[in-house]
Amino acid sequence: MLAIFEKAALDAGRAIMEICRTGPDVRLKQDQSPVTEADERAERIILACLSESLGAIPVVAEESAAAGRIPETAGSFLLVDPLDGTREFVGGHCDFTVNIAFIETGRPVAGFVYAPALGVAYAGSSEGAFKLTVDDEFRVSERTPIAARTTPAHPKALISRSHNSPATMEYLNANDITDRGVVGSSLKFCLLAEGSADLYPRFGCTMEWDTAAGDALLRAAGGVTLTLDGLPLTYGKRGRPGLRDFANPDFIAWGKKP
Repeated sequence: MLAIFEKAALDAGRAIMEICRTGPDVRLKQDQSPVTEADERAERIILACLSESLGAIPVVAEESAAAGRIPETAGSFLLVDPLDGTREFVGGHCDFTVNIAFIETGRPVAGFVYAPALGVAYAGSSEGAFKLTVDDEFRVSERTPIAARTTPAHPKALISRSHNSPATMEYLNANDITDRGVVGSSLKFCLLAEGSADLYPRFGCTMEWDTAAGDALLRAAGGVTLTLDGLPLTYGKRGRPGLRDFANPDFIAWGKKP
């Protein structure tokens, strides 16, 4: 399955970078979040690839969901964010990603994250977690096993570039966490998984397609994503009174929770 994710993500990344070089047209969706031609083209590429190889598995993809095209998700399904970090992409930053994940009974069991502007990708499943080097021809040139590190006495936290919140800063200050890095998109999960940082507190709205692939990678690397109740983040959340379908609660992702 990860080989299929890899092909889909690399093909989508190629299209994203073509648009990046020419300059994207930006529109606002109904929720006022930005969307570009890159989001839409990348999603079409991914969905075509997944349909060809994994056609029996339902797919929930961000732009399709925004248009109301959402399949039944009982049991197993796929989650796709074709361009996580659209604000980073539009703003000329390199920390945007392509994300594909497989969900089984509410758990992210396989995930692929690709950062095309950085030439790196990450894959995680029951077979372990790996960092991939991707060359200028969008081919994988190296695969390296990775693992989350033991949390040190003075941990490093990652916070969102575009979606930081006062509650996140209050948490860091209350816990005297002063070593902080600012990163966009699901790359925060990837940096935890490779042992470059220790925690990612997120107090604010995220959707399941934002987190699933990175969460799968992190779990494969020995980490965990927990709600504020201390329970693992789950997927396929639908039909909850007063809550958006597929919306996540606040959470803290840990490399290895102390």
